[in-house]
Order: sequence, then C-alpha cells, then structure tokens
Amino acid sequence: MRYRILGSTGYTVSEVGYGSWSLGADWGDVSQTQALAVLHAAVDSGVNFIDTADVYGDGKSEKIIGIFLKQRKEHIYVTTKAGRRLNPHEADGYTKKNLILFVDRSRKNLGLNTLDLLQLHCPPTPVYYRPEVFEALDDLIKKKKIRHYGVSVEKVEEGIKALEYPGISTIQIVFNMFRQRPSEHLFALAKQKNVGIIVRVPLASGLLTGAISKNTQFPENDHRNYNREGQKFDVGETFSGIPLSSGFKAVEQLKAIQPKGYTMAQFALKWILMHKDVSTVIPGGKRPEQIFGNTKTSDMKNLSPRVIHAVKKIYESSVKPLVHQRW
Repeated sequence: MRYRILGSTGYTVSEVGYGSWSLGADWGDVSQTQALAVLHAAVDSGVNFIDTADVYGDGKSEKIIGIFLKQRKEHIYVTTKAGRRLNPHEADGYTKKNLILFVDRSRKNLGLNTLDLLQLHCPPTPVYYRPEVFEALDDLIKKKKIRHYGVSVEKVEEGIKALEYPGISTIQIVFNMFRQRPSEHLFALAKQKNVGIIVRVPLASGLLTGAISKNTQFPENDHRNYNREGQKFDVGETFSGIPLSSGFKAVEQLKAIQPKGYTMAQFALKWILMHKDVSTVIPGGKRPEQIFGNTKTSDMKNLSPRVIHAVKKIYESSVKPLVHQRW
C-alpha cells in the first residue's frame, strides 16, 4: 500500500481507504460479523483511513467501527459525516447546537473523545454561503471535539465555494471514469489551498466493476434498486447518475481497453489514483475478497498514456453529455 498526505490535516493516509456506507444501510443486509471481517481485511491490507457517516444505518456503521477500533492496535484515521439526520434536511438546520449534538453522538458511537475529521454531509447549497456554520466547526476544534473538518459535496461549484473558508481541510466528491469534471478546476484549486481530496463512488456503485448487467437483481433495501431516478437522495450517488443503458455501453468500451492483469475494478481505481491531487479513494465492499482486490490496486503499475487518452475519448463521446454539467 502506498500513502499520501491528506491536505492540511497532515495525516499520512492510504491511497485506497474504505467507505463504510454498505456496513450501515442501503446496500442490502450486512451482519456485524461480516462487517468486522471486511474491516479487518481492509486494515490487514494496509488501509488506515475509514469513512463513515452518522446516517449509515442510523449509527450502525459508526458503532461497528467503534467495536472494530478496539480490536486493532494500529492507528486508524476515521472520518464521519454529519447533517443528513436533519429532517427536513434544510440549511436552517445547520446550527451550532445541532452540529454539537451530531458530533457528540458520533463520538459516542465510535468510542472516540476527538474525531480525526468531521465532514458536512452534502449539505444544501445555501450552507456554503453561511460563514456561521464554519465558525461553529472552528469552535468544535477549539473544544477538542474534532481535530479537522471538511465537506462532502455533490457539485463542483460547492467544493469551489467551500475553499473560501480557511478551516477547510478536505473535500469529498464523486469522481470516476464516468464523472470526470472535478479534475478540470477543483483539484488544482484544492491543491493551491492545501486541501485534501477524498474520492467517493469510485466504481459508480459497482457499474465500473463490469459485474453488473441488465439482468442483475438488487435487494429492495439497496439504493441501486430504489434510487435509480433519485427518489430518496441525489441520483448522482447511484451509478454516478448515468442511465444504466448508457452505462453498460460505456463499460463495454472500457473493457476493450482494459489493461492486462487488471480487473475492471482495479482499472477504475488506478485511473483515479493516476490523478496526483487525489489524497485517497474510498471504495466500499461487503466481502473481504473485494477489499483485497481493491487495495492491491495501490501497488500496481501505472496506466499508460495511451490508455488514459482512450478513457478520455470514451468519456467525451459516450458519457460527458449525460453527466458533465449536472454536478
């Protein structure tokens, strides 16, 4: 496993981290035993950065990670997210009082006195225009409830706006072969500000693994079943917002240029890691073998310029018109 610096946090984190959404909810059922096996597989593979959120199973993911942390001696950086528990999820709910309540609950769930990194969880766009929200986060650092904070964003524009706040240490965003816009301007701006980039949805909800077909059936409690049109949350979180029929065609094109020795998942992850402004990528996974395959990517050889160019051509011809300006 190779490691990179996570922005102004100064943390040295694994290039491939782990995103624990699937351990809490929205990806079918996962038992605690299964979840712990996955987490152990990740750390055994060199992962030292785990991403979670207070709404993943209403705290289930956080609590499992809290149990796991007591089973390991290594220092593992854990970042959680807050804000989506608001109902309704509106900008007015991002108050200092609510943020304190959310953070204290996450600290208890994780069994941590101080959170390594807190991220606002894809807040409504008006939140980025409210300095008092970020002042409240600064106060949480002063109170030693959190060490650093960042934002998880839906849109590139939100990430650019967030960079105006000097306390921002990280930006988390969807970035993959089907969602390439963040690399146009956001990454360079973040680098100038020494802000780390955390990449989520790197495999487009499994679409970029090449293992999903039109005949694949998803459980009722899997967002790939119930959120394909954005019924529950932003559609960009499910298959990266690309219509499945178009996604399948683009995946077949990518398979035609898949480098020898790479699985499709490894190809997709390595493509992300070829962007040096990315601090860490956080694929999920519900089985240890998925984790082992994903984490192996860090030590695999770089993609050739020819392959990188071919990916860009496929994106521009088959995907860009469908997604580029939406996020």
